[in-house]
Amino acid sequence: MKALIIIAIVVIVALGAWQLFDYWQKVEDEKVTAQKQAASDVVNPDALPGLPQGWDGSLHAAEQQGSAALGNWLKTYGPSVQDPRKAWIQLDYVLMITRENPQEAKRIFSDVKDRTPPSSPVWPRVHELEKSYE
Repeated sequence: MKALIIIAIVVIVALGAWQLFDYWQKVEDEKVTAQKQAASDVVNPDALPGLPQGWDGSLHAAEQQGSAALGNWLKTYGPSVQDPRKAWIQLDYVLMITRENPQEAKRIFSDVKDRTPPSSPVWPRVHELEKSYE
């Protein structure tokens, strides 16, 4: 009888260990899946559609020269640029001018937010900045 109880305890401990291992494996798989999903959600702004071909050089030059140059670039070329790339560029500009002109930054952010649907690749960035510019 004593041996039967010992065998039952060993079987119960083994089953418990197996269940614990199985649970741990599921958690690890979910973590890896979440990391892969997060890596795939990273948006490459240069790959977003909407910027006419050949304008990348002037855009990068304006971004490197600062907020005034990017603002002039947006005034000159902005009407010809389409979303989602235009929204991304405007959000970059908003971040640049926040200290200089917070009212203008809020106005531009509001405009971008109003025209950006939740299905847009820019939406996570809009949502992330929302608390700062509302």
